[in-house]
Amino acid sequence: MTDILLPSKISEVESSLVSLEPQRRRPAPKRAPRPELPLDDEIQAWSKPVRPVDDLDSVARRYPGRKLTLGSQRKAMEFYDTQERPKAFSMDSLEFFFLIAQYFREALPLRLILLMIACQKAGGQIRLTQEEMSTVLDVHRGKINEALGEVMSHGIVFKVCRGVYQFNPPYSYRVAEFIPGTELVEAEYVQVDQDKTIAKIRKDESLPELVRFPSLEHMREAIEKLRKKRAEERATRRLARAQRQEEGTAQ
Repeated sequence: MTDILLPSKISEVESSLVSLEPQRRRPAPKRAPRPELPLDDEIQAWSKPVRPVDDLDSVARRYPGRKLTLGSQRKAMEFYDTQERPKAFSMDSLEFFFLIAQYFREALPLRLILLMIACQKAGGQIRLTQEEMSTVLDVHRGKINEALGEVMSHGIVFKVCRGVYQFNPPYSYRVAEFIPGTELVEAEYVQVDQDKTIAKIRKDESLPELVRFPSLEHMREAIEKLRKKRAEERATRRLARAQRQEEGTAQ
């Protein structure tokens, strides 16, 4: 027993356990191949139409083994609102805004249009009397009547009955409205699709043609005529100024 514990014996045992041949690395186990993504997949289709994704779980089930991450949480849209009109907004035509800003030379018609957009109910109706309009805008009622007549002459709004007007849907339209509840009445969410309102308006043959089939083309033509007229007036003034300068130089 004592001989086995000698240092020389221990070194002999260790050397016998060490192989003189070079060690070969064991091949790594083959991983299951990742499933090929189709060309129209959401992850790779940067330059192709993207298919809608219901949730990340459905994508994960289609492509097991892939890690799905979200960069950031989508922020909610922000609107200034009040308790009486929470999250109230409307769909508006940008072309409509662009043209009325050029067409109307007086401020009151534009102010009146903005007021009526702000006071729309679901379905585009505006429940305002001319007296209320004059109070809000701090303008004499006679001027309100005149400006309202000008706005209505272009088919932008039309009168439904006393104190009730309708905004023409292609120009501005409020699709939905949340009516907060009280102790006696439950809260209500009202939605009126635009196409239904348009169909109702077009069936009413008592309405003017410009209301039933709205168009901004007459505004575009009027703007171009006004610009040409003003350009001619400026050219006439420049010519008269040049003639006066020549006459002064000749004297």
